[in-house]
Amino acid sequence: MTERVRIPDQEYAERIRKAAEAARQKGLDVLLVNSTESDFANVRYFSGFWPLFEVAGVAISPAGEAALLVGPESSAFAEDVSRIRKIFSLIEYRESADPAYPELKVSTFRDVFKSIGVQGDHLKIGIGGYLVTSVALVEGLKAVFPNAQITRADDIMVGLRSIKSKNELACLREAFRIVEIAMQETMKVIRPGVTELELVGTAQKAVYENGAEYEGLPMYIFAEKATRHAISRPSYRVIQKGDIVQLNLSARVDGYSPSVGWPVSVGKLQGRKKEIVEFCLEAHRWTHSQVRAGVTASTIAKNYLSLFESKGFRDAYVYGPCHGLGMIEVEPPWMESISEYQLAPNMTFQVDSFVATHDFGVRWETGIVVTTEGCSPLSKPLGKIYEV
Repeated sequence: MTERVRIPDQEYAERIRKAAEAARQKGLDVLLVNSTESDFANVRYFSGFWPLFEVAGVAISPAGEAALLVGPESSAFAEDVSRIRKIFSLIEYRESADPAYPELKVSTFRDVFKSIGVQGDHLKIGIGGYLVTSVALVEGLKAVFPNAQITRADDIMVGLRSIKSKNELACLREAFRIVEIAMQETMKVIRPGVTELELVGTAQKAVYENGAEYEGLPMYIFAEKATRHAISRPSYRVIQKGDIVQLNLSARVDGYSPSVGWPVSVGKLQGRKKEIVEFCLEAHRWTHSQVRAGVTASTIAKNYLSLFESKGFRDAYVYGPCHGLGMIEVEPPWMESISEYQLAPNMTFQVDSFVATHDFGVRWETGIVVTTEGCSPLSKPLGKIYEV
């Protein structure tokens, strides 16, 4: 049996060491990262633990000690999978049904911090995963540490997760391999009379049969007017002759979650639809040609918008040319007109080219890794316009 592609245990320890150094440089007494079931990346990045129902956190001291924080029902699960051996159950990390667990003894944030060598009351606590950190978590921190200074520390996580290791790239490439199989299997069954959700079933079967641990995102299979949705879910809509069907399929390998997307025409592609599909593909190829280490991200984003304007598609523009790729299919950093960071080798992005009109939309999407010479595709290059 071929060895499973995965992140080795020693890499988790190295991530904690780097986070501790970043926390020390930022003057933090403790870095606390939080995650939900849907946005699990920060906690899984350090621990390998992916919560469900409940939320989870990881506390890291500047000295490099770490603890995993879970809800009252996740202790046994966490003990079986976590690469962090110190594990605490806190009521603040309970599920949204808000059980009280009156008979259960739980830990406090003070217990957690003491276990990693952080003591005192006037602490500077940096929060990673700020947008998914609930009011209950913040109130729980303030109740135990009323004199603490709580600050946003997402920049630490973006800095750590933006540059990928060889093992991370291997996970992404393996996930892309699986997605490409799912794309081809789904293409075989697209025809008038099937529903979007029936096609999802084919895609899910393919990713699990070929080694994925999960889907990387809800399978995007939309037809005709629904294709103009930037974010959406498939439905019972029946595919009709003449429809544009948008495929955006994904697979997850040890947490890493890329996707591949292209439009499919049920019948001959012609007229305005053909014009839109061809322009979107042009924008996709243009983006690939612009990416290389040392380029400022905003330069690409501004020129991408200029491309839409010069071709008469300004009203069909929705967002910038790329977003970060890793443990979440959409993760920071984005490439936007205000993105003043420089691209660096081994940064990974989804080239996500989306054009939306009033009647329909199209998306060409796949992953790249930045190199000094340009960028290297993580999957097979896109470019064929499919008509079935």
